[in-house]
Amino acid sequence: MLKRWLSHPLTRDIDLDDPLTTQLRHDVIRRNAFLLQIYDRWYTLIRETVPEGPGVVLELGSGAGFLSKYIPDLITSDVFFLNTSQIVLNGQHLPFSRGALKAIAMTDVMHHIPSVRLFFSEAARVVRPGGTITMIEPWVSEWSRFVYMRLHHEVFEPEAETWEFVSSGPLSGANAALPWIIFHRDRAHFEVEFPAWHVEHIRPIMPFAYLIAGGISMRPLMPGWSYRLVQWFESALSLVMPRLAMFAHIVLRRQG
Repeated sequence: MLKRWLSHPLTRDIDLDDPLTTQLRHDVIRRNAFLLQIYDRWYTLIRETVPEGPGVVLELGSGAGFLSKYIPDLITSDVFFLNTSQIVLNGQHLPFSRGALKAIAMTDVMHHIPSVRLFFSEAARVVRPGGTITMIEPWVSEWSRFVYMRLHHEVFEPEAETWEFVSSGPLSGANAALPWIIFHRDRAHFEVEFPAWHVEHIRPIMPFAYLIAGGISMRPLMPGWSYRLVQWFESALSLVMPRLAMFAHIVLRRQG
């Protein structure tokens, strides 16, 4: 009952895999002043970890976002046709030549890729040496386990034995714990299997702000002007952030 009351009226009861849902979420983000500031922070972190100089940056799952305002000449993409994306593709097959990209960027996307091994292999082919994969993804902590298992609509299975999952659809199919599984629980295995990728940076972040904002499917709980107060409070929790974080900024560097 609580979850339904909190759900955003624009996207309540709409099929997650319907492109219309993504279009509506585009409106949800822009009407939510608190959420806009969260995306500003995420996109700033992503922009700061894209290599400098010329080169092509691809965004996977551009969807309802607006990263193109932060990275000039960004190639936007999604798994289905949207008026906010330039090309249609999925992360398992990237239609670019070897070394064509200097970076791949994504926000809340990797945990929707059913065969993520295909993505890492394809990314190693198309990203040039020194390039990056920079992403914001859900993260597993004591606090996030409680939130994701009770209030979130996506599958959350930190105990999953494999990195793959059977997808029910491009957006409904997911394991929100997958980034933590790969880059924390199974990190040693990842480093052996994908030596082309160096895990350069993992920063757990944001235990409360996204929840307060309501995300893209819930109502906001506080007005936009309060974001700075919440951000200040979260920054004061830096020492215990690994136990509280709901997200992480993850950066992989392509080895030469």
